[in-house]
Amino acid sequence: MFQIGLLGLLGSLGTVSKVVLLFLFIFSVVSWAIILFKWRAFATADRQDQHFMGLLAKAKDLEDLCRQVRRMEGSPAAVLFEGVMDRIAGLRGLGQDGGGFDSADRQIVERTASHLSHSQLSRLESYLPFLATTGNITPFIGLLGTVMGIIDAFHEIGAQGTASISAVAPGVAEALVATAAGLFTAIPAVIAYNYFLTRIRRTAFRLDTVTIELMTSLCAPPVKVKPMPVGAQR
Repeated sequence: MFQIGLLGLLGSLGTVSKVVLLFLFIFSVVSWAIILFKWRAFATADRQDQHFMGLLAKAKDLEDLCRQVRRMEGSPAAVLFEGVMDRIAGLRGLGQDGGGFDSADRQIVERTASHLSHSQLSRLESYLPFLATTGNITPFIGLLGTVMGIIDAFHEIGAQGTASISAVAPGVAEALVATAAGLFTAIPAVIAYNYFLTRIRRTAFRLDTVTIELMTSLCAPPVKVKPMPVGAQR
C-alpha cells in the first residue's frame, strides 16, 4: 500500500520536481559507489600499513626489509619507505661511501619523503571532493524542488479557489519529497567524508613516523673520532 502511494506520489510530481529528483538520484548513486570503493581502499591501506609497521619495528636490516615490501603496493607507508630507500641507494651510487649524509643529501631525502607522502595522501583523497560537493549542494537542490513544488501547489489552490486541507496537502507533500531526497543524499556523503578524513589523518601520522625513523636510521651524520695526539699515547 505504501509503495503504491509512493509511486503515485512520484508520478504526480511536476516536471521540475522530477528533474530535481533525477539529479539527486544520480548524486546518491555515485556517492554510494565512492563510499564503498573508498571503504575498501582504506581497509586495504590500513591492514597493509599495520603489517608494514610491525615489520619495521622488528627489522634489523632496512635493505632486507625493502625487498620484503616490494609487493605491498596498497600500503602508503611501504610505498614511502621503498621510495626513500631507492633515493638513498641512488645517492650512494653517485659516490656516497655508505656512511652518513651531508646536509644537501639529507635535504634531498627529506624532499623525496615529503613528495611521496603527499602523493600517497592525494591518492587516498581522490573522489572525496565529490562527497563534499554532494553534501554541500544536494540539500539546496532538494530545497529548489520543494520551492517549485510549493509554487505549483499555490497555483492549484488559486485554480480551485479554495485553501482547504484536501487542496493544500497533496501539493505540499509532493514538494517536501524533494527536500527529503536532498537530505537522504547529503547526510551519508557528509558522514563518509568526515570519516575518511579521519582515516587520512591517521595515515599521515604513520607516514610521518616512517619518515622520522628513516631519517634517524639512515641520514644521521657519522660519528667522527678524533685521534689522540702522539705525545698522549702510551
